Amino acid sequence: MSVAEALEAQGMVVEHYYPELGHGQQEISVRHAPALRAADNHVLYRETVRGVAFRQGLWASLAPKPIPDQAGNGAHLHLSLWGVPGGHPPGLAPRELGPGSEPGERAVFYDPDDRYKLSPAGYHWIGGLLAHLPALVALTCGSVNSYRRLAPQMWSSAYTCYGMDNREAAVRICSPMRDDPAGSVNIEFKPSDSSANPYLALGAVIWAGLDGIRRKLDPGDAVNVDPATLTDAERAALGAHRLPGSLSAALDALEADEFLLGTLGDLRRRAYLAVKRSEAAAFAGADPGYECFEHFTKI
Repeated sequence: MSVAEALEAQGMVVEHYYPELGHGQQEISVRHAPALRAADNHVLYRETVRGVAFRQGLWASLAPKPIPDQAGNGAHLHLSLWGVPGGHPPGLAPRELGPGSEPGERAVFYDPDDRYKLSPAGYHWIGGLLAHLPALVALTCGSVNSYRRLAPQMWSSAYTCYGMDNREAAVRICSPMRDDPAGSVNIEFKPSDSSANPYLALGAVIWAGLDGIRRKLDPGDAVNVDPATLTDAERAALGAHRLPGSLSAALDALEADEFLLGTLGDLRRRAYLAVKRSEAAAFAGADPGYECFEHFTKI
């Protein structure tokens, strides 16, 4: 309760707080907010959790895989898009997503007549996420330790696919609430953790989604089974490819994605790639115990 009280004292509403799969693992979800405020909240959340634990003589770690044979820690992103009724197609003016922006009145991702209650814009948004996913994880899963977590059948996503309430898909369409289907429709982006810079991670996810809307990208068919249970041929037919298996591989994908790389700007992209390449080199050849301990104590 101390963590929840500290978060709510800073204006964050705790919506869920319960024990998770791993030993001593807790899941805390805070209420949605506009993009910039959501990134701010995540920074405050991380510092609050660690600070409250430390005051009680405990150590809290948000590392993606703090213990090699135990469940990992994610920081899943839940996304919804809101527009003004009768306005231009959403996502075409990213300046409107900047500081001070307030959500519109229309749930852009909602379509009551669709099988999954998702609009064409929602599917295009997913198409953008999937198209850029190998590069995206370099920003949303920003540590060497992240890729120990991104494995099949770990509820963390390991393949480039989406599905309805599929917790093994990289992108999950969440079931809306019966009493507010339009207001609760949202998309969960699963390959994300607390080793990421939340501003870069969330910004990249937004740009990828907007790119999908601009280009009307088709995400293909939903995958509503665990992709790890399919054959290689079945996954290939569905476009469900394995995510990068290491930070170095993800950085290679980011360097090859001219669109995402361009959103970072020249100085930031050079600095980010240089720093992350150095981190990958520092842990190259390290045994799992050393790697996990170093991340356990610093994230």
